[in-house]
Amino acid sequence: MSLKYSSVTKKIVMSLAGLFLTSFLVVHLLINLLILFDPTRELFNEAAHFMATNPLIQTFQYVLFFGFILHIIFGLVLQIQNWMARPVRYEKKGSSEQSYFSKFMIHTGAIVFIFLIIHFANFFVKAKFGHVEALTYPSGATYEDLGMLVVNLFQDGAYVIFYVVAILLLGFHLDHGFQSAFQSLGLNHSRYTPFIKLFGTLFSVAITLGFISIPLVIYFS
Repeated sequence: MSLKYSSVTKKIVMSLAGLFLTSFLVVHLLINLLILFDPTRELFNEAAHFMATNPLIQTFQYVLFFGFILHIIFGLVLQIQNWMARPVRYEKKGSSEQSYFSKFMIHTGAIVFIFLIIHFANFFVKAKFGHVEALTYPSGATYEDLGMLVVNLFQDGAYVIFYVVAILLLGFHLDHGFQSAFQSLGLNHSRYTPFIKLFGTLFSVAITLGFISIPLVIYFS
Protein backbone atom coordinates (compact mmCIF):
# COMPACT_ATOMS: atom_id res chain seq x y z
CA MET A 1 0.00 0.00 0.00
CA SER A 2 1.50 3.32 -1.03
CA LEU A 3 2.22 5.90 1.67
CA LYS A 4 1.71 8.71 -0.87
CA TYR A 5 -1.98 8.94 -0.05
CA SER A 6 -3.32 12.18 1.40
CA SER A 7 -3.15 12.75 5.14
CA VAL A 8 -6.94 12.45 5.28
CA THR A 9 -6.79 8.99 3.69
CA LYS A 10 -4.02 7.96 6.10
CA LYS A 11 -6.11 9.12 9.04
CA ILE A 12 -9.12 7.16 7.80
CA VAL A 13 -7.08 3.98 7.31
CA MET A 14 -5.41 4.39 10.72
CA SER A 15 -8.79 5.04 12.37
CA LEU A 16 -10.46 2.01 10.79
CA ALA A 17 -7.52 -0.18 11.77
CA GLY A 18 -7.63 1.19 15.32
CA LEU A 19 -11.36 0.57 15.69
CA PHE A 20 -10.88 -2.92 14.29
CA LEU A 21 -8.21 -3.63 16.91
CA THR A 22 -10.67 -2.82 19.71
CA SER A 23 -12.48 -6.05 18.82
CA PHE A 24 -9.29 -7.93 19.64
CA LEU A 25 -9.06 -6.18 23.01
CA VAL A 26 -12.61 -7.18 23.93
CA VAL A 27 -12.15 -10.84 22.97
CA HIS A 28 -8.72 -11.00 24.60
CA LEU A 29 -10.06 -9.50 27.83
CA LEU A 30 -13.08 -11.81 28.00
CA ILE A 31 -10.88 -14.88 27.58
CA ASN A 32 -8.32 -13.67 30.12
CA LEU A 33 -11.03 -12.95 32.70
CA LEU A 34 -11.95 -16.64 32.64
CA ILE A 35 -8.81 -17.35 34.62
CA LEU A 36 -10.18 -15.34 37.56
CA PHE A 37 -13.50 -17.17 37.73
CA ASP A 38 -12.20 -20.73 37.36
CA PRO A 39 -9.35 -21.76 39.69
CA THR A 40 -8.85 -24.99 37.72
CA ARG A 41 -8.07 -22.91 34.61
CA GLU A 42 -10.09 -25.36 32.51
CA LEU A 43 -12.30 -22.67 30.97
CA PHE A 44 -9.29 -20.53 30.05
CA ASN A 45 -7.34 -23.47 28.68
CA GLU A 46 -10.35 -24.66 26.69
CA ALA A 47 -10.84 -21.20 25.19
CA ALA A 48 -7.13 -20.90 24.42
CA HIS A 49 -7.16 -24.35 22.79
CA PHE A 50 -10.15 -23.36 20.66
CA MET A 51 -8.46 -20.12 19.57
CA ALA A 52 -5.26 -21.99 18.69
CA THR A 53 -6.91 -24.77 16.69
CA ASN A 54 -9.81 -23.07 14.92
CA PRO A 55 -8.79 -22.46 11.27
CA LEU A 56 -10.98 -19.35 10.94
CA ILE A 57 -9.49 -17.74 14.03
CA GLN A 58 -5.98 -18.68 12.97
CA THR A 59 -6.60 -16.95 9.64
CA PHE A 60 -8.11 -13.97 11.43
CA GLN A 61 -4.96 -13.52 13.50
CA TYR A 62 -3.06 -12.61 10.32
CA VAL A 63 -5.74 -10.02 9.50
CA LEU A 64 -5.32 -8.72 13.04
CA PHE A 65 -1.55 -8.54 12.64
CA PHE A 66 -2.00 -6.64 9.38
CA GLY A 67 -4.32 -4.23 11.21
CA PHE A 68 -1.61 -3.60 13.81
CA ILE A 69 0.95 -2.92 11.12
CA LEU A 70 -1.36 -0.50 9.30
CA HIS A 71 -2.22 1.36 12.48
CA ILE A 72 1.42 1.70 13.49
CA ILE A 73 2.76 2.66 10.06
CA PHE A 74 0.15 5.30 9.31
CA GLY A 75 0.37 6.65 12.86
CA LEU A 76 4.12 7.10 12.50
CA VAL A 77 3.85 8.62 9.02
CA LEU A 78 1.20 11.13 10.13
CA GLN A 79 3.20 12.12 13.20
CA ILE A 80 6.39 12.63 11.19
CA GLN A 81 4.45 14.72 8.66
CA ASN A 82 3.06 16.84 11.50
CA TRP A 83 6.54 17.39 12.94
CA MET A 84 7.92 18.35 9.53
CA ALA A 85 5.02 20.67 8.77
CA ARG A 86 5.26 22.44 12.11
CA PRO A 87 8.84 22.51 13.30
CA VAL A 88 8.06 25.49 15.54
CA ARG A 89 5.27 25.23 18.10
CA TYR A 90 2.37 27.62 17.61
CA GLU A 91 1.84 30.19 20.36
CA LYS A 92 -1.85 29.27 20.43
CA LYS A 93 -3.09 25.79 19.83
CA GLY A 94 -6.47 24.66 18.59
CA SER A 95 -8.95 23.02 20.90
CA SER A 96 -8.20 19.61 19.35
CA GLU A 97 -4.66 19.90 20.75
CA GLN A 98 -5.59 21.00 24.25
CA SER A 99 -5.95 17.51 25.70
CA TYR A 100 -2.76 16.63 27.57
CA PHE A 101 -2.63 13.06 26.33
CA SER A 102 -3.60 14.00 22.76
CA LYS A 103 -0.15 15.61 22.48
CA PHE A 104 1.51 12.33 23.41
CA MET A 105 -0.46 9.82 21.36
CA ILE A 106 2.66 8.77 19.44
CA HIS A 107 4.58 8.35 22.71
CA THR A 108 1.92 6.29 24.48
CA GLY A 109 1.50 4.29 21.29
CA ALA A 110 5.24 3.57 21.16
CA ILE A 111 5.32 2.44 24.80
CA VAL A 112 2.28 0.21 24.29
CA PHE A 113 3.94 -1.26 21.18
CA ILE A 114 7.09 -2.10 23.17
CA PHE A 115 4.91 -3.64 25.87
CA LEU A 116 3.08 -5.76 23.28
CA ILE A 117 6.37 -7.11 21.93
CA ILE A 118 7.51 -8.10 25.44
CA HIS A 119 4.11 -9.57 26.32
CA PHE A 120 4.04 -11.40 22.99
CA ALA A 121 7.44 -12.94 23.71
CA ASN A 122 6.48 -13.91 27.25
CA PHE A 123 3.23 -15.62 26.35
CA PHE A 124 2.55 -16.26 22.67
CA VAL A 125 6.07 -17.38 21.76
CA LYS A 126 6.30 -19.66 24.81
CA ALA A 127 2.84 -21.07 24.10
CA LYS A 128 3.60 -21.61 20.42
CA PHE A 129 7.18 -22.85 20.53
CA GLY A 130 7.90 -23.76 24.15
CA HIS A 131 6.96 -26.82 26.18
CA VAL A 132 3.66 -26.46 28.03
CA GLU A 133 2.46 -29.15 30.40
CA ALA A 134 -0.90 -30.73 29.56
CA LEU A 135 -3.67 -31.21 32.11
CA THR A 136 -6.45 -33.79 32.02
CA TYR A 137 -9.57 -32.60 33.78
CA PRO A 138 -12.32 -34.65 35.49
CA SER A 139 -14.47 -33.97 32.43
CA GLY A 140 -12.00 -36.06 30.42
CA ALA A 141 -10.73 -33.11 28.39
CA THR A 142 -6.99 -32.60 28.01
CA TYR A 143 -5.55 -29.16 27.28
CA GLU A 144 -2.16 -27.51 27.46
CA ASP A 145 -2.08 -25.54 30.72
CA LEU A 146 -1.59 -22.14 29.11
CA GLY A 147 -3.31 -20.60 32.11
CA MET A 148 -0.28 -21.48 34.23
CA LEU A 149 1.86 -19.34 31.92
CA VAL A 150 -0.36 -16.39 32.81
CA VAL A 151 -0.31 -17.19 36.53
CA ASN A 152 3.49 -17.56 36.61
CA LEU A 153 3.95 -14.34 34.67
CA PHE A 154 1.74 -12.35 37.03
CA GLN A 155 3.45 -13.66 40.13
CA ASP A 156 6.43 -11.51 39.19
CA GLY A 157 5.94 -8.17 40.98
CA ALA A 158 8.16 -6.21 38.59
CA TYR A 159 6.26 -7.50 35.58
CA VAL A 160 2.92 -6.73 37.23
CA ILE A 161 3.98 -3.09 37.75
CA PHE A 162 5.21 -2.85 34.15
CA TYR A 163 1.96 -4.43 32.91
CA VAL A 164 -0.29 -2.11 34.94
CA VAL A 165 1.56 1.03 33.80
CA ALA A 166 1.43 -0.12 30.16
CA ILE A 167 -2.32 -0.85 30.38
CA LEU A 168 -2.96 2.57 31.94
CA LEU A 169 -1.18 4.18 28.99
CA LEU A 170 -3.18 1.96 26.65
CA GLY A 171 -6.35 3.25 28.31
CA PHE A 172 -5.41 6.87 27.68
CA HIS A 173 -4.42 5.98 24.11
CA LEU A 174 -7.77 4.27 23.60
CA ASP A 175 -9.79 7.12 25.08
CA HIS A 176 -8.36 9.79 22.81
CA GLY A 177 -7.96 7.46 19.83
CA PHE A 178 -11.59 6.30 19.95
CA GLN A 179 -12.88 9.86 19.73
CA SER A 180 -10.33 10.89 17.10
CA ALA A 181 -11.20 7.88 14.95
CA PHE A 182 -14.84 8.90 14.59
CA GLN A 183 -13.79 12.48 13.92
CA SER A 184 -11.39 11.33 11.18
CA LEU A 185 -14.22 9.27 9.64
CA GLY A 186 -16.36 12.41 9.46
CA LEU A 187 -18.78 11.19 12.13
CA ASN A 188 -18.72 14.44 14.04
CA HIS A 189 -22.04 16.05 14.97
CA SER A 190 -23.22 18.10 17.92
CA ARG A 191 -26.05 15.62 18.58
CA TYR A 192 -24.13 12.35 18.79
CA THR A 193 -20.48 13.37 19.30
CA PRO A 194 -20.97 13.76 23.08
CA PHE A 195 -22.35 10.21 23.20
CA ILE A 196 -19.39 8.90 21.18
CA LYS A 197 -16.98 10.63 23.56
CA LEU A 198 -18.81 9.25 26.61
CA PHE A 199 -18.93 5.74 25.16
CA GLY A 200 -15.24 5.93 24.23
CA THR A 201 -14.30 6.99 27.75
CA LEU A 202 -16.46 4.30 29.40
CA PHE A 203 -15.11 1.67 27.00
CA SER A 204 -11.52 2.70 27.71
CA VAL A 205 -12.08 2.65 31.48
CA ALA A 206 -13.77 -0.78 31.30
CA ILE A 207 -10.97 -2.26 29.18
CA THR A 208 -8.29 -0.75 31.43
CA LEU A 209 -9.86 -1.91 34.71
CA GLY A 210 -10.55 -5.34 33.24
CA PHE A 211 -6.98 -5.96 32.14
CA ILE A 212 -5.46 -4.46 35.29
CA SER A 213 -7.64 -6.58 37.57
CA ILE A 214 -6.16 -9.84 36.22
CA PRO A 215 -2.49 -9.40 37.32
CA LEU A 216 -3.50 -7.71 40.57
CA VAL A 217 -5.88 -10.50 41.61
CA ILE A 218 -3.34 -13.19 40.67
CA TYR A 219 -0.42 -11.44 42.38
CA PHE A 220 -2.25 -10.70 45.63
CA SER A 221 -4.10 -14.02 45.83
